[in-house]
Amino acid sequence: MIDTLWLIGIGTGSPAHVTGEGMTALRDASVILVPRKGHGKEDLAGLRQAIIAASGSAARVVEFDYPLRDPALPYAERVARWHDEIARRWQTALAKVAVDGPVALLVWGDPSLYDSTLRIAARLDPPPAVRVVPGITAIHALTAAHAIPLNEINGPVQITTGRRLAEQGWPDGVDTLVVMLDGEGRFAGIDPDGVQIWWGAYLGMPEQVLASGPLAQMSGPILKQRAEARARHGWIMDTYLLRRG
Repeated sequence: MIDTLWLIGIGTGSPAHVTGEGMTALRDASVILVPRKGHGKEDLAGLRQAIIAASGSAARVVEFDYPLRDPALPYAERVARWHDEIARRWQTALAKVAVDGPVALLVWGDPSLYDSTLRIAARLDPPPAVRVVPGITAIHALTAAHAIPLNEINGPVQITTGRRLAEQGWPDGVDTLVVMLDGEGRFAGIDPDGVQIWWGAYLGMPEQVLASGPLAQMSGPILKQRAEARARHGWIMDTYLLRRG
């Protein structure tokens, strides 16, 4: 049973993205849950293990196998069942060890920004007391890597997903879009006229790749670079910013 759960943001690949508060939380945790995401993604677990080692934590590390989503189900049901199964696996893994203090989870990016760890935690029975320790977000890592501001002067910014961009197009009244969770490169499907793109993958990692420029010119090269990087590493996490004007 999990009485206290700490969700620690670890940024997007660099151990330096973890804050001092996050490192302290790792040292103070009793157990740290680490997901195994399958063949070809071992470096994701390896990165978490490296961060734990760098913190000097003596916590018990408990690994669990991450489930896959069922592509045959409608999207909302697919995600809901996936979250249910992740929560079940957390509890199953922890039932095998003595838990005498806070349980920590290292969350890629940030626990409160386009991440479902908080929703999964709410499925636990009984629900634990949850503490969130923020880290560097994927958005901050992207804008820093390109040395650009997130917004124009007095300009609004909208954060969205690739799925919503494809289904709903560019939202009215917004000049800057940050797109996350886009597994298909959906920027290629929008009108590129007057649009600039700043794209990055493996942000903060030695494998980091960046590209930027007019979308009309960069869409194809980014899709090619993205496919090559995914084939080389077996996985990819990328984020991009689109700006009109």
